[in-house]
Amino acid sequence: MKLSRKSEYACLALIYLTKHFGEGYIKAVDISTKEEIPRKYLEQILLILKRHKIVHSARGAEGGYKLSRKPNQITLAEVIRMMDGALAPVESVSKYFYEHTPIEGKKKLLRIFKDIRDTIAHKLETTTLADIA
Repeated sequence: MKLSRKSEYACLALIYLTKHFGEGYIKAVDISTKEEIPRKYLEQILLILKRHKIVHSARGAEGGYKLSRKPNQITLAEVIRMMDGALAPVESVSKYFYEHTPIEGKKKLLRIFKDIRDTIAHKLETTTLADIA
């Protein structure tokens, strides 16, 4: 698994929103400035997060973005899968994004990649935004 820049920025934006949880809506420009995320790119990421119901948005002078759930209810696995897809190092060991790969015939190699997937998935599925903010 290798995180994309999109996942990295999504995590940074969500950590920022977690730190301001309960304070109302936060403007994208504030997140962009404080976390040094290109504004246009951040807006695309926030739209994805909104579509997946991780954040709510509101327009207007008092508008912006806020988490749609408590920070302890949003896991890193959920965010990363949303942005990048599989947590597995190869698709043939992915639980949610399975695809056939050439290594499937090599059972010992496949077992190693499954172990890697399980370790990564466990860590990310048990780590919430509240844990890292």
